[in-house]
Amino acid sequence: MPQWRLSAVLLLCGLALLSFPAIAAREEAVFHVSVKVPTSDFFVLALNPGFLEREQVMHYNLVTGNLSPLREPFDVKNVLGGINARLGFAPVLSNGTDVIALQVTFNGHRLDVVDTLVVPEDEAKVGKRVPLVIAAEPPPVDGYLPG
Repeated sequence: MPQWRLSAVLLLCGLALLSFPAIAAREEAVFHVSVKVPTSDFFVLALNPGFLEREQVMHYNLVTGNLSPLREPFDVKNVLGGINARLGFAPVLSNGTDVIALQVTFNGHRLDVVDTLVVPEDEAKVGKRVPLVIAAEPPPVDGYLPG
């Protein structure tokens, strides 16, 4: 009889080991997917969809003392007429104490806090790819302050 008990114990241990992966820890990952399908009548979309969500860097040129501009193409269309744009506030870079003024142009038109026609009706109706350019105003005589 002891031999049967030993065999039964070994059999149960073997079954327990075989079923171990079934009770192993399970790991799950959740991620979100979003889709924006513009209407065919009106859209203003950055060609690079992450452009507006990510921090952008204006590189400093040690030789010229200038900051490199940011450039991003946008696809635009409006079958009902031209496209106007404006800024919500004056564009600046700030570290909390110092400010560098920026120039923002869309399709070659400088933007401000008032509406500006940036894509005329005839171009907007058929759709067009236009540039957004964000550039620092020229540096003062003594250059930008470090920091």
